[in-house]
Amino acid sequence: MSCFEHDQSRRAFLKRSGALGLAGVATPFATSLGAIGEAAAATATDYKALVCIFLYGGNDYANTLPPYDQASYAAYAAARQNIALNRDALAATVLTPSNNLGGRQYALAPNLAPLLPIFNAGKLASVLNLGTLVQPTTKAQYQANSVRLPPKLFSHNDQQSYFQASNPEGAISGWGGRIGDVFQNGNGTASLTCINASGNAVYLTGRSALQYSIGTGGPIALLSNSTTLFGSSTVASTLRSLMTGNAAHLFAGEHARVSKRALDTYTQVTGALASAPAANFTLFPAGNNLADQLRMVARMISVSAELGAKRQVFLVSQGGHDLHDNLVAQHPNLMTGLGNAMRAFYDTTVQLGVSDRVTTFTGSDFGRTLLSNDDGSDHGWGSMHFVMGGAVKGQRIYGTPPAIGNGTADDVGQGRLLPTTSVDQYAATLASWFGVPAGELPTVLPNIGNYNPSSWNLGFV
Repeated sequence: MSCFEHDQSRRAFLKRSGALGLAGVATPFATSLGAIGEAAAATATDYKALVCIFLYGGNDYANTLPPYDQASYAAYAAARQNIALNRDALAATVLTPSNNLGGRQYALAPNLAPLLPIFNAGKLASVLNLGTLVQPTTKAQYQANSVRLPPKLFSHNDQQSYFQASNPEGAISGWGGRIGDVFQNGNGTASLTCINASGNAVYLTGRSALQYSIGTGGPIALLSNSTTLFGSSTVASTLRSLMTGNAAHLFAGEHARVSKRALDTYTQVTGALASAPAANFTLFPAGNNLADQLRMVARMISVSAELGAKRQVFLVSQGGHDLHDNLVAQHPNLMTGLGNAMRAFYDTTVQLGVSDRVTTFTGSDFGRTLLSNDDGSDHGWGSMHFVMGGAVKGQRIYGTPPAIGNGTADDVGQGRLLPTTSVDQYAATLASWFGVPAGELPTVLPNIGNYNPSSWNLGFV
């Protein structure tokens, strides 16, 4: 996204102003502005959900999906020195994909063992060497700086934003939100199209759709849903009346309209969630924040019909991946949390009977360097990602296995992978499954037009 047409009209002004919200309650206040959007470009008759698990800090791909065949493992161990996983420890999690990788083998990190049965059942896939690109790029073009590249490569904030929005830090909309733009007016409650269970992120903000934030315990209440203020119920009700009543002033009127919608949505969501039996969500492990977020997503999905939702885009996240140090000690714990949370979420969607309608996928700022940085790894570029769900064409590893080492044809320095698959292609595949018409994809993904249309769908779902 180099320059989207950002309308400076009343609607755009109000949307940006609304994002400021009220002190301490900005997020739930702003979410209801999603109903301001234009007519939906697509109408859904069934239910589908996309769930993005974003791994903040740049996940270490080489210790997430390490090579296992003897030659590849030897190159990996030589490059990683004191941070490589032990090959013997990988024997129990070796993947047996249904597609031919030319003799290359991979294994899951041992702590991701809970995902192995899902892979073997054909409901989990991996995509190799995926990353932010503007257009197809070769190493020679990268070195000659002869093609457009994502700005500020290897920068956390900018690459998080570029992965989520196709634009560096400061982007106003992300591709999850732009997918929401296409469907929000077909949902019973437009503001429940894009739902964030992990805080604010550009990924879920569209041009008209804005994200609705929920906590691990449920929706976030405007004014903490208090019935009293300064000890007085009269003061509380008066403030609510002032916030939601008619006003002649343009901005004040819009403020009141959005405040009322936020309060109404809170009541609607909490009422629906009260009908979701706790017994349906017992598989999630305790003490795992990512699992807590996914449990909340599962609860929201379980009441989607009651809320009138046909299409929903969710975001959850796990932090802590910027492991310049202590990678050997800390990364396995992250993988334990990720594996257990993903397994519990998938099993819950099976129990709810919606596994074929929910596709979960990972994202991250970037991969990390193959070469070790003492007892960690540095900021990289290309990475590997997981896609999971009943509709996924799993037990496969998609993409071309990159050469392993420093200075290879796939490496731009220190074992930083030059992506061979772009985030836009990854997103276009997910968006197409979701029901975004082919003609809308360039609107959702501004760089997709730089790729041959035959490569827009990677085929994993």
